[in-house]
Amino acid sequence: MGPIEFTSVLLGLVIGILLGIIYNFSSLNTTKTKAKNVLEEANSQAKNTLKQAVLDGKTQVHELKLQAEKEIKERKQELQDQENKILRREDSLNFRDENLNAKEQKLDERLKKAEDKAAQLDKMEAELQSRIDGQIALLERVSNMSQQEAHDELMEVVEKKMKDEVAAYIREQEDEARTKAREKAREIIATAIQRYSQEETFDRTISVVQLPNEEMKGRIIGREGRNIRAIEQATGVDLIIDDTPEAITISCFDPIRRETARLALESLIKDGRIQPGRIEEVVNKISKEMDENIMKYGEEACFKLKIGKMDKELVKLIGRLRYRYSYGQNGLEHSMEVASFAGMMAAELGLNQNLAKRAGLLHDIGKAVDFEQEGTHVELGAKIAKKYGENEVVINAIESHHGDKEATSIISNLVAAADTLSAARPGARYEDIENYINRLENLEKIANDFDGVEKAFAIQAGREVRVMVVPDRVSDDQCTIIARGIKERIENELTYPGQIKVTVIREMRANEIAK
Repeated sequence: MGPIEFTSVLLGLVIGILLGIIYNFSSLNTTKTKAKNVLEEANSQAKNTLKQAVLDGKTQVHELKLQAEKEIKERKQELQDQENKILRREDSLNFRDENLNAKEQKLDERLKKAEDKAAQLDKMEAELQSRIDGQIALLERVSNMSQQEAHDELMEVVEKKMKDEVAAYIREQEDEARTKAREKAREIIATAIQRYSQEETFDRTISVVQLPNEEMKGRIIGREGRNIRAIEQATGVDLIIDDTPEAITISCFDPIRRETARLALESLIKDGRIQPGRIEEVVNKISKEMDENIMKYGEEACFKLKIGKMDKELVKLIGRLRYRYSYGQNGLEHSMEVASFAGMMAAELGLNQNLAKRAGLLHDIGKAVDFEQEGTHVELGAKIAKKYGENEVVINAIESHHGDKEATSIISNLVAAADTLSAARPGARYEDIENYINRLENLEKIANDFDGVEKAFAIQAGREVRVMVVPDRVSDDQCTIIARGIKERIENELTYPGQIKVTVIREMRANEIAK
């Protein structure tokens, strides 16, 4: 190899080495740049991750805070409810404590009176013994009787005198007991009325359906009357379409059918599709809803009064009273009022409160079927109670609450009193002025029809009629006959709420003038 070739090779080698060094240096710079970019990207991602973690942490803290505040609020509400419950129980205990204190005070007063009377009797006994001893000595001196003879004669006199005094004392105690019993009865009834708070109501059976326009009347009647016939056939009511604008009257003695027809008509009017097929479909749907509502009303009444277990069919009959009205008073509300009154009075007297409430709730159960079956609501109610195995006390309360049979238990008397209270309280029943005046006039007319009656007056809003008879023509025995005759005519000829008392008065006066 020549010098030139060697130099060329050496130069090429140097150039190759230099190019390699330059290439490596360039690759190193590129690698550093990539590494720097990767590092910056990693730092950026780390910062974003950190920010997201911080944001997530704050969100979780906020959610935990909200949850904690909600739990604290619920806990505070629970504590408040418990506190209110405790306060109510405390008020109830205070009320019972006051009653017990009052009863204890009355017992102390009665005990003190009894002790005073005992002391007085002891004193009287000592005085009598002293007088007896004096009389014995006097008799021995005056009549030369033996001590035994004088003792026997004096004891006869004293025994006779003591009998008179004991009889007078017994009469006095009986009068005092009657007075206290009347006061206690008034107190118990007043307490029951005060504790039972119920809004006044004037609910009456709805028998008129309002229409949006006169065109709807024609659609309800249908072509050749097919729609109205379909409604009447499906519901069992009579639809009266007269000149009254935008209204249809529903006529039916059965309140369940009448309510079903009313709801079905309102549903059809709202839907707009009125045709025989649709009518039958809507009526079937409303009938099922009515059955469900009737059962629901009965169950709610039993639950509110805490009556206890009762046959489902009997519960359903109770629910049917929701659609039964008497002088504007709802049958179910009236029965629940009677149950509440009877229960409260029974509790005051220490009787079975649940049994009294059960008897009160079922006292008018016959009204749930009296528009379907023959017989009075009292007879039907007693039959229903016997059918479902109710207690004899409940059956007697149903039979006696209008005086048809004699009450055999105190609970029966309480139910009768509660029935009168519920019907007579202000706002319970409604009667228009024309019917009211007619009823009073008919009462007086019936009484005046009897021979020997001088005048008759209907008083206390028609709850009593007082009859004045001519004493020369009517005897005391005939007064009883006239009173019973008036009572029977009132029951047979008039319709009235509650009871009517008949009082026949025979007064004899003798007047003379001294000149």
